[in-house]
This record gives sequence, C-alpha cells and structure tokens, in this order.
Amino acid sequence: MPFAHTTFARSSLLMLLVGCALLVAIVGSSFFLARSTQTYFQGVAKLRDVRSGAADLVLYLRAAESGQRGYLLSEDETFLKPYQTALTGLPKVVGRFRAAVAAAGDVDVPMDQLQTLIDAKAKEMTGTVELGQKGDFAGATAVVRGDYGRQLMDNISTILGQVVRSTDKRLSDGIEDLNRSAASLQWVTVGGGLVIVMLVIGGIVVVAQHVRALRQAQSEVEALNSGLEERVNERTEDLIQANREIQRYAYIVSHDLRAPLVNIMGFTSELDASLKSIAAYVLADEDNRPGEQEAREAKLAVEEDLPEAIGFIRSSTKKMDALINAILKISRDGRRELKPERVDLADILDMTAASINHQVQDADGKVEISVAAARGLVTDRFSMEQIFGNLFDNAVKYRDPKTPLQLAVKASPAGRGSLKIEVSDNGRGIAPQDHERIFELFRRSGTQDQPGEGIGLAHVRSLVRNLGGDITVKSTLGGGTTFVIRLPTDLSQYVRSNGS
Repeated sequence: MPFAHTTFARSSLLMLLVGCALLVAIVGSSFFLARSTQTYFQGVAKLRDVRSGAADLVLYLRAAESGQRGYLLSEDETFLKPYQTALTGLPKVVGRFRAAVAAAGDVDVPMDQLQTLIDAKAKEMTGTVELGQKGDFAGATAVVRGDYGRQLMDNISTILGQVVRSTDKRLSDGIEDLNRSAASLQWVTVGGGLVIVMLVIGGIVVVAQHVRALRQAQSEVEALNSGLEERVNERTEDLIQANREIQRYAYIVSHDLRAPLVNIMGFTSELDASLKSIAAYVLADEDNRPGEQEAREAKLAVEEDLPEAIGFIRSSTKKMDALINAILKISRDGRRELKPERVDLADILDMTAASINHQVQDADGKVEISVAAARGLVTDRFSMEQIFGNLFDNAVKYRDPKTPLQLAVKASPAGRGSLKIEVSDNGRGIAPQDHERIFELFRRSGTQDQPGEGIGLAHVRSLVRNLGGDITVKSTLGGGTTFVIRLPTDLSQYVRSNGS
C-alpha cells in the first residue's frame, strides 16, 4: 500500500508539474505571439494610411489639373467646380498625409520639398485660372503648355510614386509577418492542446492503476476506511463520465484572443489547488494517516477538480484555434490572387439559387433575379460565387417561418464604372444597432437559434472589399433585410490602378 501511494504520488506530481510547465509555456508563447500579431497589424494599418494619403494627393492634384485645363481649353466655367473642389480639399488631404507619415514614424518622405512643389503647382493652376477669368485664355493656355506646370506635376508624382512603391513592399512584408505570427500561434495552440489531451489520458491511466492497486489491497484499506471500495467505484465512474463530457463539451468564450488565455491562466490556479489536496493525502506517512475529510478532498480533486480544470483548458485552446483559423481565412482572402474575367452575373445567381432550390420550395418561396444592368461585368468569379452563396444561405437560414420566402436580386448602375447589387429578403430582419456588428468577425445578432460562429458576413465583406467594393445593410426587425453591394464594373482596371 505505501508503495502504491508513492507511485501514484510521483506519477501525479510529475504529470501536474509537466502540465503546469506546459501551460505556462503555452500562455507565454500565446501572449508573445498575440502581441506580435497586434504589433504587425498596427504597423500595416499605419503604412496603409500613408499609401492611401499618397494616392489621395495624386488624385486631388490630377482632379484640379483636369478642371483647370478643361476650363482653359473649353472656356466652360462648369469645369471650375471640380477644380475648386479639389483645390479647396487639397490642404486637408496634405494634412492627413503628413499626419499619416508622422504616425508611421519610419517612412522617408521629403515633406518640405513635397509641400513646396504642391504649393507651386497650386499657385500655377490658380494663376492660369485667374488669367482665364480675366479673359486672357491665350496667355493662360500658353502657361499650361509650358514646361513649368508639367515639371512640377512630374516631380510630385515621382515623390509620391516612390512612397507608394515603398509602402507597398513594406505592406507585403508586414502581411507576411502577420500571417507567420498567426500561423505560429495556431501551431502553438494546437500542439499545446494535443499535449494536454495526452496528459489527460495519462492522468486517467494513473488513476485507473491506482484504483486497481486500492482494490488489490482492499483488506488493508477496509481497516482504515470502511466502504472505501464503494466510494472508489463511484468516483471512478464519475471520472469516466466527466471525461466523456469533456469530449463533447465546447465552451463558447468571448470573441477575442485574450479571453481563452485568461481562462487558461485561471485554471492553472485550480491545478495548483488540486495538487495541494492530492499531496496532502498521498504524501502522508503511515504514522500520520490523513482523515476521512482529507481523503475525500484528495479524491474529489483527482476525480472531479483535476479533469474539470484540464477540460476547460482544452476547450479554451480549441476555441483559440478556431479564432485563429477564422482570422487566417479572412487574411487569405486578401492574399488570394484575383482573376478578373467577364462574368455573366445572372448565370452565377441562377446556379446559386439552384443550390438552395429545395429549401426555397419547402418555404413556398421564390427567387427573383433582375440584373440586366450587370452585363459586361468584369470581376473574380470565385469571389462572386462565395459572396452570393453566403447571402442566399443567410436568407434561407433566417427566414420568417410564418411567411413564404421572397428573395430578390437586382442590379443598377451606381455612377461611372460602378455597379450596385441589392439582395433582398422578407426574413426576420436585423435590429438597426446591429447593422455594423453583423459584419464583425465572430459577432452575430438577434436570437441565436441557428448554427454558426459569426464568420459568414465577415467573410463576405472581406471578399467584397478585395474586389474594390463595399457592402452595407438596410433592415429592421420583422421588416426583411436588403444587402447593398457596390462593385467596380471592371476589376482589371481597379487592380491596375491600385497596383495589386
């Protein structure tokens, strides 16, 4: 009997110490990798602001120059409106660009030289417009045809072009760093989870061996604690049942990376407490046997507290793995190479509708498609199939069971080179305060009576934005939902203009 106690004590202590060490390593690694991921993300966001500011500067200057030249060449004052709008907004754009450069910290931009060139270009355009307004269109045109204005614009474009190329390279490097950090965090989590599962199995084996030893020494145990066999059998059955529950249990934690880590840290304290209860029982010598209360507490720790704590830790690591996989999925959307091609939107929608036809028929519903305005659309077919597949599935999933399903898709022009697509249903709707929340990762709205983790609409928004567009929602509770998608009609032009 003392030998069995000693073996059990050594095995339990060793496994607890190994478990604690592994948990500390997982927590430390996860915190470090999560912090690294946050740092990489912040750096990428700042570089995107710099690149966006540089692109906006070029856009405003080009718009002002186009308005100036249009006015001087046509003598039509309607060209002055875009010219004045661009010139008026230019200082604000310069200020945003300057602030973005300052926030990035390590982006080399000759701001003084750039400001001088912009001021000179603005002065040149203002001077020629004033000449035109005084009636001297010939003199103003001569200035425009001269080399001075073009040279200024070329110098500005050269500086901003270098900024864009530099930030593009660093953005690419930053995204690679972000993906590597997220992948490392995933492997740490998965590896730690597997090790914890092995420790749980080892713990069960050790407990089972100890139970067999107790049964073999039943005569000695009965002298110290009558009825121990019955309690051991009960506790063993509870332990087996508890471990079965761990296999099925999926505890939903809050949707961020810190919550699972906090859970893991909290349950390390539970393991420490269990270790003390077990040590007090199994390390007692023959002359100072623990009482019934101490024995009960030790068995409770082994058969309930210890498996429960390890089970919660395993659940947290699984949840963290799911969060990371979802983040990587959204990240991969931005890295997938787009393949612009002329697509038949009606054909894509017909195939998508066919995939849910049986569900629509079960709901006595119908699907109406009117997208004649989308003829000539050039975009990425795979992304479009993913977008409408998700939206159609949501329409079926969140329909009003008391009303026949009505799903409609229509397209209309939305300005030059842009298309608006509306996907409407008569489902149960979305509360106004949740209109933005539903596009966030791991966020859902309304009654949670349908399966899902809140990834679908975040995925849709990521896909739409990768195509150069945006998606919004119009909805009220009980009033149906309309998703409004705006896309460029020619993705290849968008890709070229954005250097993608």
